[in-house]
Amino acid sequence: MSATQAARTFRAGCVIRGQWIDEGLLEFGGRSVGITFLSPDPRQILSRLPLGGAQAMTDLYALSFDDILDYIERLGVRLRLADNIHLQEALEASCLTSSLTRPLLQRTYESLPHLFNARFAREMADNTIGIPYLEGWVPKTLIDGRTVSVRAFGARSLHIIAGNSPFIAALSVLRNAVTRGDAIIKSPSNDPFTALAIARTMIELDPAHPLTRHLSVAYWKGGDEAFESRLYQPRHIEKIVAWGGFASVKHVTRYIQPGLELISLDPKRSVSIVGAEVFQSEATMRDVARRLATDIGAMNQEGCVNARVAYVLSGTGEAGLSRLDRLARYTYDAMMGLPPAVSTAAKEMDDGLRSLLNAARLNQEWYNVVGGLKDEGAIIVSRLPEPVDFASRLGKRVANLVPIDGIEEVCAAVDAYTQTVGVYPESLKRQLRDRLALCGAQRFTSLGYAAHAAVAAPQDAIESTRELCKWVVCEDCDPMVTPPLWEDALMFRANAA
Repeated sequence: MSATQAARTFRAGCVIRGQWIDEGLLEFGGRSVGITFLSPDPRQILSRLPLGGAQAMTDLYALSFDDILDYIERLGVRLRLADNIHLQEALEASCLTSSLTRPLLQRTYESLPHLFNARFAREMADNTIGIPYLEGWVPKTLIDGRTVSVRAFGARSLHIIAGNSPFIAALSVLRNAVTRGDAIIKSPSNDPFTALAIARTMIELDPAHPLTRHLSVAYWKGGDEAFESRLYQPRHIEKIVAWGGFASVKHVTRYIQPGLELISLDPKRSVSIVGAEVFQSEATMRDVARRLATDIGAMNQEGCVNARVAYVLSGTGEAGLSRLDRLARYTYDAMMGLPPAVSTAAKEMDDGLRSLLNAARLNQEWYNVVGGLKDEGAIIVSRLPEPVDFASRLGKRVANLVPIDGIEEVCAAVDAYTQTVGVYPESLKRQLRDRLALCGAQRFTSLGYAAHAAVAAPQDAIESTRELCKWVVCEDCDPMVTPPLWEDALMFRANAA
């Protein structure tokens, strides 16, 4: 991953099951202008990427779950940014290819040892799967007397990850480890480095370890049908985990067939809901503004979890709008004061969004715009109880506060694309969660914690870690206890019907 040829060309290479491959390189374009990276010709490595038969995963089942946790813990120690040359090189390269700024990227890399922590991994596995199911067969006697034993087996999976945060690559590696899976990670063009850096660290930790030898990381250009149609086959892959935008997820669906399952973590949007309690005192308003600013500004609003629109029970009359203007000013000020490791001015402002923001600033009858004169971020206050018509384009630390008179007005704004709803106060969350869950909301959290999600929980209203497993059933039936079909004609007729 060291710089070669030119200052903006980086060597990426690939990892296939414990082997570092740095030959037969082709040049690929990153998403930033002028940035390229070198990676092996996908056609030359295609035959080596599939594991082959699933029986080749037997070595993973010689490991106890404690063995897996021990490996994860040792890996976490080696993933300290200050000591890891691969992560250091990945950080330097990502500063050019990623839309995130250096302080945000550095903070993410520095957090990796906390993610690869044995206690954390145990909690994640137990909450999202159940460790007994990962360790062996879990029996249960049913009403008809048979014993049904269930075990969670790892799958041969392909992870098409997004590059808006290095955390996604790390989480994919961790999920593969705890499920005893075999993973191929397709790196994104805006972060072809993080997963590779972790995989190379795993090779240095223990090149022969089953967890090392059941991880591959490579890059190929998405949409290369000649390549993908050969790899995306049930004989090679059982599950595809697809992160990213609508077009990329939709593209993957063409390959789904019996024996090949899609776990889709498709694009979402998130909102905040603030009750009238925010206006009880000046101190409360400033506290809520800091929370709201964090939900907007964390990761520079690059995540699905970030709030773009906030509905505030301020009332739509003159007094209510005046209160909302004050909250907007406090929110803007708080966002400008967030630590650089949490939020900074965007690396590059979207020209279209800038034009829309400036147009809204001129339309003072409909909007009040706080900030945004230097592309540093802005808060748009709607004068009517509806979001700006470009709400879907909000980003780069630009958010919209919408005044409402009653909580019913929020229900129409929540649908199946709504991921996170940050709520203040807690009592309002209890009041809303059942109703908004039926509307499509997928996660509720305290205001200020939208970008601080628990990994030991479902994601996007699915149990993605659990779905990475194959849930296999083994039945024990004693004819003396469970009436057999060959003797029970009435049961036979009922089952046949």
